Amino acid sequence: MSDKAPWITFRPELKVLDCTVRDGGLVNAHQFSDAFVSAVYRACVDAGIDYMEIGYKNSVKTFPKEKFGPWRHCDEADLRRVVGDHDPEKTGLKLVAMADAGKSDWETQIVPAAESPLSTIRVAFYAHQVSEAVDMINHAHGLGYETTANLMAVSNITEEEIDTVLDAIAPTPATTMVIVDSFGYLYREQIDRLYKKYTTALQGTGKEIGIHAHNNLQLAFANTIEAIILGCNRVDATLFGFGRGAGNCHTELLLGFLRNPKFEMRPVIEVIQNYIQPLRKELDWGPSIPYNITGQLNQHPRSAIEWREGATPDDFLGFYDKVVAEI
Repeated sequence: MSDKAPWITFRPELKVLDCTVRDGGLVNAHQFSDAFVSAVYRACVDAGIDYMEIGYKNSVKTFPKEKFGPWRHCDEADLRRVVGDHDPEKTGLKLVAMADAGKSDWETQIVPAAESPLSTIRVAFYAHQVSEAVDMINHAHGLGYETTANLMAVSNITEEEIDTVLDAIAPTPATTMVIVDSFGYLYREQIDRLYKKYTTALQGTGKEIGIHAHNNLQLAFANTIEAIILGCNRVDATLFGFGRGAGNCHTELLLGFLRNPKFEMRPVIEVIQNYIQPLRKELDWGPSIPYNITGQLNQHPRSAIEWREGATPDDFLGFYDKVVAEI
């Protein structure tokens, strides 16, 4: 038996993406103050995090500004008001926005990378939207952005659909293909199978595999660790797990696990204490019985979110009876 402990180490090629503002914004329609976004940005810089997903590049027609905050659209003026003349070479942090297929005016909304603080566009799509996703990836790449492909709700589609998507993404310039557990349904064995499927299909393309885990079964951190052990070099997390429904893998847990000496924990704890924890008084997220139930049933958490916002949020039995009756 080896006298070394290989898990107490780090891979310098492994990059962390904090998606607190983008994913957490799904809880409050991205109605964050500039001070909040600035604090998360500064924490990501000071902590040595590699990427910060600051919001969406989604359509104003679909998400009107009178209902949704600026981080649903990431207009260039809003970005620069908060991050100024952000320079990834000086800060070590790349800024990211997500563009949804079917919800983004990507042909006109995304400016050339040389004119934006953003470095990366993550293209999110469902299997039936893969043709548009390929066009979006090629378009953003042509504008000078690093791009990624995020196939959503992978637990809810067939093997043939996954294969079709991977075949379509393989020749694109996307640098990363992300395993996205949208419903928080996957267990370790399924992470293993998907990782092997993705790597086999994308072999020789130079693409990295990423992981974006949701916490409905309280397995987001465990599944992220499993993906890292298998070889994932692009991993997502949010501060204090802040995100829609049951939330996400916790950034503070992930940084502690990675053992990379470049990461500084104190800025992360500070922003959690001063900005994330106070949101608990007004916003609901994190593991609870309704989110656990939708995770076990491989369902979108929208029904649990609606229940938690209703008159009897802690009537877990009532929610269980309702969703089971609808199956």
